[in-house]
Amino acid sequence: MSASQADLLTALGQAIPAAQTSTEPAMLNQYGCDWTRAYEVAPAAVVFPKTEAEVVALVRQANAEDFKLVPSGGRTGLSGGAVASQGEVVVSFDKMNAISGFNAVDRLVTCEAGVVTANLQAFAQEQGLFYPVDFASSGSSHIGGNIATNAGGIKVIRYGLTRDWVAGLRVVTGTGELLTLNSGLVKNATGYDLRHLMIGSEGSLGLIVSADIKLAPAPEPQNVMVLGVPKLTDLLSVLTAFQQRLTVSAFEFFSDLCLRKVLAHRDLTAPLQQACEFYALVEFDESNLEAASDAFAFAMDQGWVVDGVVSQSEAQAASLWALREGISESIAADTPYKNDLAVRVSDVPEFLEAVQAEVVSNYPDFDVCWYGHIGDGNLHLNILKPKDLSVAEFVQRCEAMNPSIFAQVQQRNGSISAEHGVGLVKRDYLGYSRSAGELALMQGLKQLFDPNSVLNPGKLLR
Repeated sequence: MSASQADLLTALGQAIPAAQTSTEPAMLNQYGCDWTRAYEVAPAAVVFPKTEAEVVALVRQANAEDFKLVPSGGRTGLSGGAVASQGEVVVSFDKMNAISGFNAVDRLVTCEAGVVTANLQAFAQEQGLFYPVDFASSGSSHIGGNIATNAGGIKVIRYGLTRDWVAGLRVVTGTGELLTLNSGLVKNATGYDLRHLMIGSEGSLGLIVSADIKLAPAPEPQNVMVLGVPKLTDLLSVLTAFQQRLTVSAFEFFSDLCLRKVLAHRDLTAPLQQACEFYALVEFDESNLEAASDAFAFAMDQGWVVDGVVSQSEAQAASLWALREGISESIAADTPYKNDLAVRVSDVPEFLEAVQAEVVSNYPDFDVCWYGHIGDGNLHLNILKPKDLSVAEFVQRCEAMNPSIFAQVQQRNGSISAEHGVGLVKRDYLGYSRSAGELALMQGLKQLFDPNSVLNPGKLLR
């Protein structure tokens, strides 16, 4: 052990028991990265605090001894926001995973940062309630990470983002001050709501240690339709047809290439007899089946849809959802270069066509998998690596395309990161979505809450 590492462990020991600290190479590799897998992993140590007091002590030691901290949740992010590559100390919230309180009157549940999203969903169901923020990684993502990135997912069109369900927070700032924010209040008109400043801040202003989460009434059983849509420009017409007749819980889309990848990867059957260029997946309350059937018939009459199927059971609904939720896993072997983009819903068809033309014109040898939450304007662009191209050259070529793609986003006042965060991947492109004035204010907030830049340095902002 080097002298510097021994000094670091001594400093960490002032805040965290030695049994909750590891420098084992396997642990460092496991906890020093997220799903991006594109950056060097080189943390100095990983610590597992169990209490708020330990987190406070850890941050104060980091300031006193000049070491850096990278917060780590379920590590399911796709922006490099949880990567530790410069000898930082990873702060894992795995052991702060308690659901510590529930109030049935307020429909509020208090969660530590390390509570797995699916566990909160299960707890809500046990109370006869519902936590609606959901996505493919709900079985491993943490509530703290969801809040830090303002996670969205598949039901935003009906229920909103994580931000809409956070009623209170406890956060340790970059100076080691423990803040209690909003305390679960419905109404609170006492100035700046610092809770919302922390939501989406990617651990750059403070470490979220616990949250008061609102729960919703349990929904009725859901039906799922998958529709074949030949023309990209007709997807929003289909959405409008459904929304005029019923409340939609989810409206997703994916291309035929995505479907073929999923069918090849999983033991699933094609939903429709004939292939289509695009597919829409619609989820809605079971009691709205007649209205949904009317919307489907109308869309067929207009020529926007050529075929469709509706679930007849929970198992079939899950199988139809698997066609959409299995895409990311199914294309992993193709080393996809991912872009998570958002524009206003009304701008989606034109934007999709513009970006598709950009990719095809400049890189005709690249296959593109389009899918996403089209009902809320969030699109996932996945460019697949040709087999004869090295990863390094592929990434370089994709990065060279980013400015033109992000210029299309900027032209429509959109977002270069809809739900995956900025992290390292999008940091240097932030100017496409934020003005110089906004960036200056963000830098000022970083300086105010974390003057020594001990929290997640280099992420979100330089």
